[in-house]
Amino acid sequence: MKFSLVSLGCPKNLTNSEEFTARLIAKGHELLLDSNGADVLIINTCGFIASAVQEAEREIQAALKLKKQGRVKKVAVTGCLVERYKEKVAADYPEIDLIFSIADQEKIEKTLLKTGTHLSPLPKSLYLPEYKMSLTAPHTAYLKVADGCNNRCAYCTIPFLRGPYRSKPMEDILREADLMAQHGAKEISLIAQDTTSYGQDLYGGPKLVELLENLLKNRAIKRLRIMYGYPHRVTDELARLIASTQRIFHYIYIPLQHIADPVLKRMNRHCDAAQIRRTLDMLNKRVPDISLRTNFIVGFPGETEADFKELLQFVHEYEFDNLGVFEYFREPGTTAHDLPRQISQRLKHERHLRLEEMQSRVIDRINKRLRGTVLEAISDGPTFGRTYKDAPDIDGQVTFTRPVKAGQIFKAKVVSCDGYKRTLEPLI
Repeated sequence: MKFSLVSLGCPKNLTNSEEFTARLIAKGHELLLDSNGADVLIINTCGFIASAVQEAEREIQAALKLKKQGRVKKVAVTGCLVERYKEKVAADYPEIDLIFSIADQEKIEKTLLKTGTHLSPLPKSLYLPEYKMSLTAPHTAYLKVADGCNNRCAYCTIPFLRGPYRSKPMEDILREADLMAQHGAKEISLIAQDTTSYGQDLYGGPKLVELLENLLKNRAIKRLRIMYGYPHRVTDELARLIASTQRIFHYIYIPLQHIADPVLKRMNRHCDAAQIRRTLDMLNKRVPDISLRTNFIVGFPGETEADFKELLQFVHEYEFDNLGVFEYFREPGTTAHDLPRQISQRLKHERHLRLEEMQSRVIDRINKRLRGTVLEAISDGPTFGRTYKDAPDIDGQVTFTRPVKAGQIFKAKVVSCDGYKRTLEPLI
């Protein structure tokens, strides 16, 4: 069988695509980089927010057009859009040949022989994937340590899409990481909806530090990166471990969402402004070169001008290296959908622009300090790559003054900066 793939959404969804693609290849099926001539075109969708749903629908429409033209024989759709809307996907697009759940990805070869809609319940446990490949650069890989979420933030659909929090057994993670390293991965990013809760369901409490310590025992693993930590679960113990080694990039992605207490409370976030500040102050103290990446939501129901100005001041004060801004969107099925004091689209967009402008000023200040400094970098291609401050696919890239072999980790001097565009001179 010849198959092609469109994988949408976050790195957590990409790991699912990598697993079932590798499983098909291991069984002798052929992955086509172009959909023309495919026996089946698989679309692994995202359905987290409205824009992701719209993107998934565009890809489905494009795939069905290819099928109508005779360029692909069969269209199969899976992923979070299916989990969220279930039979509605089939009703909206009756021309789709196969719709299957995330759980059915685990038996992908048998699933693709079927037609119609197949919606198995989410698995209760996560296990070591039988096969794994990288759909991005071979020197960087995502390792999913858990799936699902128990946090129940008021705006979020993830618990409905991915189920309750489920950690992968530690011994399986260690084996998976070893396989990644043996196959050339130099940078392994640990991902989950909440990486800092890793192990709480299996071992009676969070075990991220213990997991990291065990991963570091494997000298084949060159660098680790921590994604998606929650502020009230980023501990002093974790910060001390990060500070103690260069093999964990001095980087952490902590989605904060807001800083004003009234907004955090309505969001059902499990920390307040004081806790957030304590966590960030602790990280900056323990790991002076820590690089912080975060997200904020503007225009959440009831967000006042005073709340927003507090957020602006917070961003000005804490100088995040990378920052994403999202305008709140009313997602059906979430608690926030029915909250009073919804914000107009015009005001949400205005606040979005104001926060981005503040972050632009922050980056200008950071850049003044960066020029002339030496940072650790990783090359994604001969003339471009990232510093330790930049996660793959999410943050920015840098360019090099001369070619470097892809996948190398090395020191480089920052020679110029313009916003997120930075040029480095390799010191190798």
